[in-house]
Amino acid sequence: MTLEAKDSTGNSLSAAGLCIAVLSSFVNGSTFVLQKKGILQAQKRGVSYLTECVWWSGTLAMALGQVGNFLAYNMAPAALVTPLGALGVPFGSLLASYMLQENLNVLGKLGCVLSCTGAAVLIIHAPKSECVSSRVELEEKLGDPVFLGYLCVVLLLLLLLITWVAPVHGPTNIMVYSTICSLLGSFTVPSSKGLGLAAQDVFTEDPSSQRALYLLGLLLFTLASSVLIQFTYINKALEHFDSSVFGAIYYVTFTTLVTLATAILFREWSDLGAVDCLGMLCGFVTVSVGIVLLQVFKEFTWSWSDVKKAPRKKD
Repeated sequence: MTLEAKDSTGNSLSAAGLCIAVLSSFVNGSTFVLQKKGILQAQKRGVSYLTECVWWSGTLAMALGQVGNFLAYNMAPAALVTPLGALGVPFGSLLASYMLQENLNVLGKLGCVLSCTGAAVLIIHAPKSECVSSRVELEEKLGDPVFLGYLCVVLLLLLLLITWVAPVHGPTNIMVYSTICSLLGSFTVPSSKGLGLAAQDVFTEDPSSQRALYLLGLLLFTLASSVLIQFTYINKALEHFDSSVFGAIYYVTFTTLVTLATAILFREWSDLGAVDCLGMLCGFVTVSVGIVLLQVFKEFTWSWSDVKKAPRKKD
């Protein structure tokens, strides 16, 4: 296969992965709205929410969203897929304002616009091709001393936070649970992306298929363990803190640490110029500001009429 054909195939896969990532973000954004709608309907009728079709549609949406994320990570650079998860936040807020009659003020609408604008900037400047496209290359990257050093630091921080900091300061400091879940993202996203590469060689008749099977099992175990611990600490965070504030902080910390992990492992940023790197940074900051405006200030009773009011003259 010629170099031009490889580039064309890589660009096609990235475009398909981009479309799947956007759709998955919208599906994930609808998940909690549909489930909450089902719970409210069940409470109104005095029955279990397990009998509500709306709740089950939200659960199905969650499963479909995760499948979509898995496919997207294996078709497009993680530096592009991860930040696009922000699109689910404004979509979920718009859907909640319609289905649940939740308040969406001027700042929330501005946050929706900023999140979508930042996502568009990320799409324009993100890496368009993969730097790791086979299991052999993945194994080489996993054995890289820089990545192993990064993993050691992450494991040490997780051990410190889970065993010492979280039991004492977790219920009072929102950054503790948020950091734990975000650090675990350094395992979940690379594992999801690596599963697709390892699976390509498992069912072949090549002698290396046994080695690929071991790698696949290791990545599956890592992914399952990380997701389980993440789920535990996300629920602990929601027990003690406002879900909107936690969601905004979690998006920023998760995206930052996952982008760092994938950049070290897959080197997706190596072909980007200074302008694209600056564009990615600006896009990420724009999305983060939009999510903070949308989630943290959602309870503010502020409308366009308040903006148009003229200041009263002092006597």
